[in-house]
Amino acid sequence: MSLLAKIRTVFTMGRGVTKGLPELSASDDPIAFFNKWFAEAQDSGILLPEAMTLATATTDGVPSARMMLLKGVDEQGFVFFTNYESRKGDELADNPHAALVLHWPILERQVRVEGTIRKLGDDESFSYFKSRPRGSRIGAWASEQSRVLGTSADLKKRVKEVESQYPGDDVPLPPFWGGFRLTPERLEFWQGKLNRLHDRLQYERHGDGWKVVRLYP
Repeated sequence: MSLLAKIRTVFTMGRGVTKGLPELSASDDPIAFFNKWFAEAQDSGILLPEAMTLATATTDGVPSARMMLLKGVDEQGFVFFTNYESRKGDELADNPHAALVLHWPILERQVRVEGTIRKLGDDESFSYFKSRPRGSRIGAWASEQSRVLGTSADLKKRVKEVESQYPGDDVPLPPFWGGFRLTPERLEFWQGKLNRLHDRLQYERHGDGWKVVRLYP
């Protein structure tokens, strides 16, 4: 972490307990509100403000969760990328409902998002894939994500094989790798306050707009 980031972290620490959520109405846009919070998290000095928990479940309702990186958000939803044949990919294929949580401790804020999942098109996936470092693109080809691995030497061997197959910078998009977009049906903004009397504001999709309610902490 750079010195500037450390200074920002110290400066923003504890701000969450002094600033509660404003009184918001259903006419407000929760995506715009999220983007405002996300920009403030980026400016705060927090390491990896885009880190989030992704929770999925099997068709039987057995949950699993892991840390991911948020790679985009717009009016259509929240975007992340992964191996489609991984455990989360399999679960999302069978049960296209998921939840996200982003937590920014020094701001005492978290956002919960629940909604439906769909794959991105190949063009969108490739646009992001080609922006990754070459090593990450090679790794996407080499890793049979979530499958049993014999030894670490097996993975290194596979990496060398892929590097030989694609010696230049032109590494194609794997057919088993790409993006997902979560279209939110519910968002909750949580702001820490003194005495655990936290602010919680929940948006739920209602027709073409949003119904918003305040929740007890």
